[in-house]
Amino acid sequence: MFDDQSRRSALKILGGSLLAGALPLGAVTPAFAANKRIALVVKNLGNSYFDACRDGAQQAAKELGGIEIIYTAPTKATAEDQIAVIDALIAQKVDGIIVSANDANALVPVGKKAAQRGIKVISFDSAIAKGGRIMHLNASSTEMIGAKQVQMISKTLKGEGEVAILSAASTMTNQNSWIAAMKREWEKPEYAKLKLVDTVYGDDQDDKSYREMQGLVKTHPNLKGVISPTTIGIRAGAKAIIDGGLAGKVFITGLGLPSEMKDAVLKGACDSFAIWNPVDYGYSATQILAGIIGGESGKPGSTVKMGRMGETKIGEDGEAVMGEPFTFDKSNVEKYAKIF
Repeated sequence: MFDDQSRRSALKILGGSLLAGALPLGAVTPAFAANKRIALVVKNLGNSYFDACRDGAQQAAKELGGIEIIYTAPTKATAEDQIAVIDALIAQKVDGIIVSANDANALVPVGKKAAQRGIKVISFDSAIAKGGRIMHLNASSTEMIGAKQVQMISKTLKGEGEVAILSAASTMTNQNSWIAAMKREWEKPEYAKLKLVDTVYGDDQDDKSYREMQGLVKTHPNLKGVISPTTIGIRAGAKAIIDGGLAGKVFITGLGLPSEMKDAVLKGACDSFAIWNPVDYGYSATQILAGIIGGESGKPGSTVKMGRMGETKIGEDGEAVMGEPFTFDKSNVEKYAKIF
């Protein structure tokens, strides 16, 4: 997705904002004496967000030296297909696996199987339940991500109106956690006139998410806003709003990529949205796993290094946080759309 020039531009432009507090490029783990293979297993193929995570993983591998990144995913975002992919990697005897889980619990047995074979497994983006991995790296805190999305739609609607949620699959850990956090934020008195009327699932498929957005508008004629905590859902939902001539009447927000949401923002279907830098996310997860392969424990209470992103402490729940989400709107979306 990114050529070398784009990567250099990304690091330069993001250096003052998304990468604030980062360590110097020289502050990285020493290169491995022998080649190691790290597999980045994401939810599904054809997802620009995960392609950007891959680019970050490759950046980390290049910095560290001696690491090969195997980027793979099932063609369908199902737990069964993802388990088959991981089984194949176990057979290949890779050194480590980073997973964005399609189902938290369903992947525990295959995660345990990998561990029994000496393969280090961590998760990012969407967690595997505790028994199936060493630790999980959150892009940001669940509470902060959930609250941010409610705050954005409330600001757009001036705190009043009917709102729905367009999620991915009902089994996805991160989606459900963020929605739960949204609902906790929603309990605050300032959102008393902001009414949640429905939650639907597009299964992280463009066509289904598009149809679900159309269905929301038909079912709820007074709908004013939609929150979609998935990059596929928000882009498909925005397209449905624009195609339906509803830009400026119905607004969508959530988690999206600037390159995919620029037109929606400029056309008035989206006022603002947020995301962390997926390049940084893949980079950080790879740096952490490389450290664990190199001897770091990755246990609760320990601190792990993330290269230029600094370091993070693993909580008692076995989870750590990379950083805060970043808001995009008309003032900056065109600049960042050139990056990711």
